[in-house]
Amino acid sequence: MLYEIKDKIISLVTSRLFILYLMLITLSFILIHKIFVLQIVEGQQYEENFTLKSEKEISLPSTRGNIYDRNGKLLAYNDLAYMITITDTIESGSGKNQKLNDIIYRTSLMIKEGGDTITSDFAIYLDENDNYCFSISGNELLRFLADIYGKSSINDLEYEEKNANPDTVIAYLASSKKYGVGLYMGDENTKDSFVPMMGYTKEEVLDIIKVRYNLSLNTYQKYISTTISSQISDKTIAIVMENISSLEGVEIKETNIRKYNDSVYFSPIIGYTGKISKEELEEYADSELNYDSNDYVGKTGIEYSMESQLQGMKGHQTLYVDNLGRIIETKDTVNPSSGNDIYLTIDADLQKACYNLLEQKIAGIIVNKLVNDKVSSKNGRNKEIPIYDVYYALINNNVINLNHMTKSYAGDYEKQVNAKFDVKMDSVTNNLKTDVLYSDTPYKELSEENQVYESFIISMISSPNYGILIESQIDTSDEIYNRWKVAEDISIHDYLMYAISKQWIDTSKLDLDAKYSDSSEVYDALVDYIIDHLKTNSDFAKKLYKYMIFDDTVSGREICMILWEQDIIQVPSSDITALKSGSISSYQFMRDLISNIKVTPAMLGLEPCSGSIVVTDPNNGEVLALVSYPGYDNNKLANNADSKYLAKLNNDMSKPLWNYATQQRTAPGSTFKIVTSVAGVEEGVIATNTVIECNGIFDKLNGTIHKCWISPGRHGNMTLRSAIANSCNVFFYETGYRLANDGTGYNDQYGIERLAKYVEMFGLSERSGVEISESEPQVSDQYPVASAIGQGTHSYTTVGLARYVSAVANNGTVYELSLIHAIKDSKGTDLYTYTPEIKNQITLSQDLWNNVHYGMRDVITSKKYYADYPIACAGKTGTAQESANKPNHALFIGYAPFDNPEIAIATRVANGYSSDYAAQIAKDVFTYYFKIKDTNELITGTASEAVVETTGD
Repeated sequence: MLYEIKDKIISLVTSRLFILYLMLITLSFILIHKIFVLQIVEGQQYEENFTLKSEKEISLPSTRGNIYDRNGKLLAYNDLAYMITITDTIESGSGKNQKLNDIIYRTSLMIKEGGDTITSDFAIYLDENDNYCFSISGNELLRFLADIYGKSSINDLEYEEKNANPDTVIAYLASSKKYGVGLYMGDENTKDSFVPMMGYTKEEVLDIIKVRYNLSLNTYQKYISTTISSQISDKTIAIVMENISSLEGVEIKETNIRKYNDSVYFSPIIGYTGKISKEELEEYADSELNYDSNDYVGKTGIEYSMESQLQGMKGHQTLYVDNLGRIIETKDTVNPSSGNDIYLTIDADLQKACYNLLEQKIAGIIVNKLVNDKVSSKNGRNKEIPIYDVYYALINNNVINLNHMTKSYAGDYEKQVNAKFDVKMDSVTNNLKTDVLYSDTPYKELSEENQVYESFIISMISSPNYGILIESQIDTSDEIYNRWKVAEDISIHDYLMYAISKQWIDTSKLDLDAKYSDSSEVYDALVDYIIDHLKTNSDFAKKLYKYMIFDDTVSGREICMILWEQDIIQVPSSDITALKSGSISSYQFMRDLISNIKVTPAMLGLEPCSGSIVVTDPNNGEVLALVSYPGYDNNKLANNADSKYLAKLNNDMSKPLWNYATQQRTAPGSTFKIVTSVAGVEEGVIATNTVIECNGIFDKLNGTIHKCWISPGRHGNMTLRSAIANSCNVFFYETGYRLANDGTGYNDQYGIERLAKYVEMFGLSERSGVEISESEPQVSDQYPVASAIGQGTHSYTTVGLARYVSAVANNGTVYELSLIHAIKDSKGTDLYTYTPEIKNQITLSQDLWNNVHYGMRDVITSKKYYADYPIACAGKTGTAQESANKPNHALFIGYAPFDNPEIAIATRVANGYSSDYAAQIAKDVFTYYFKIKDTNELITGTASEAVVETTGD
């Protein structure tokens, strides 16, 4: 046996294959050793070298500073919330759009199942009729379109891009060359087989596009996530977490969201935050705060003006990511530092009281002017408010939800009215399609109703939401255009046929069978387009409802009942029973709703529906209250703005986004007469004891008769004090006339220049100094006689008038007004404390000051509604006349106490009829401030009595 083994070994060794076997064994050993070294000895090092692909530095957001009132009441703060985000980790390729869209779609369904919504800070939204609409307009819209189409400037937009309507934008973004939101037909995924938006509802398409668009803003920041939904509920968290493994790139994160207390009262002052825009990034490019495209910044108000203080300093962190973009390590973390806290000069309790008092008085004015009729029996400045205007306003100002009336769950009265509406819509659109739009009847010969419809049609197809009639293409000097626009002697058919021939109509948006169609075919398609879109246009529906209300097809009782069915009002069931039975009329029911402020002036959007109050400390220029009515909920605009809510605000007839205290300008009316008094005495054209006779008219200007408000009555002999007390126009007309006398006669420009010097002296020629947006004042530049009583071309803000009356109250110190009381860091250390800044000092004789002050004191003592008032006040009323067809503006400036003023006030009710109303608002503010009445007795939540003692001033 051993010999046999030995022979085999010898045979193998002596074989020519031995060397080959030996080599194979040696190579195998070397290979095994190498594998051992690679995997065991140096495995970790090689793994790191393979997976460690790149190093990224990311910023860590800071915590925004809080905003408080002067007493430390919290007004704006940050709250911890959870949000759902997505990071684009899908590898590029032909299937990327489908994968990413599917993830977003499934996530959005989960979010809605949890009762939450998709972030809606996109400039397109779905209206109640399922139409895509822009939520912005003008240059803001053009900037949005430039971003959509990848243009650096609006000037780079192509013709079609600049005139794109919302449907065009959505179709472009859903196309295969952009986000590919849709389905492929057939076996092969080719461009030709792709059908945009197929397989999704319009809402689902919009949801996907919103997220994809926001993702695209981070194209060059791959590891920055995009918010899909913020402030999500526990239910949504649970649903998403259960499915998170199949949602690549989706995460649930903690976040800080901006919140505001008592938002409606403070929103015009504080403003709101929002995601930084491209323009803002450029504006802040040199800031040490190092902004990026995912930051949130102040958009308006104090949030905007104090951005550098509130924002805080970012931190940063180094990330190591693998070749799939996954984070595998973090280091070198520098924590962010919080922003500073802002303390306003505003007294929060006073602010809220002023707002409520203002609303109560405006409601009182409406009740006082309300009449049970279709039209006012009075015209112009004294016109009444017919109850039919109120019924229609509830529809026109979007208080009543027309879409809700079409649902299966609508109330009985909703269904009843909606059925009538359907009949009206069919009748009107059939008439338009078969007759009016093909008629040769000139516009001016149409019935008033058909004129309204034709005007609406042109307006609709010209609007950005439709973009059919392209206004930028129209030659406004064209003869046919002017025959339609001015002479009104051609039909809409002739006008639109001409527009087609001139290529003013964008035919690409029409449903045309052939690429090349003749004019009549294009017009037929245009008519079809118009009729189809009228049927789903809520603004057109409002036009129909107006005629239905005024011809009693829809009754006031039905309107009142719909308010109740839609839960807009809460009233006792006995009131509803009485309304249904007819034991209480719809007029009385609605009057009670307004009296109890269940239907507010802002909801109606009629005149008056707005107002403002500014209260200052005249001793240092601090603003204690700055009220703009109506306000809005800035919580819905902060963080990621609700596009639908923003559109609602923009369409609201009461214009809540407009700050009536700092942005609205009107003539000051007779509140200006203090300036004229000082100018007249200082320029030597009158003295404090000069007597000027008022016989009711001023007729020294050839061809022009100026009347005193008391005309056909007369004031008789007036001195400066009595002229202020009685607001005698003739006295101040004469003063203005004398100021215009240059020694050779009446010189209009000379008078204006002399008056303007004192306008500037009292601080009216410049902005007041408050740290939020404020309109530039307009000093009258013509008509010195009219300008002397606060007319001419004078136009000032309420806050400007507040600075003016503060200077009167303190005997001539004109302060730069301020809203900033203090700034503190996050630890409470003082960084800034307000110190008064004096613009200029007015030096007058004590005799002149006394005449001014006592004249203003006499204004108050002459008012019955100030009789026996325990605090001595002074003030000046003003009724500003700006339109012969609208009520006058009501104004008042004043201060209290008379001997040692603590507060000064300016108040205005736009189209508020009489200055007495404004003076009564000021009295209510004085009453609250000096605690003359219990707060509950003063702020009742009901319309306050509106009393008029004079017919003008």
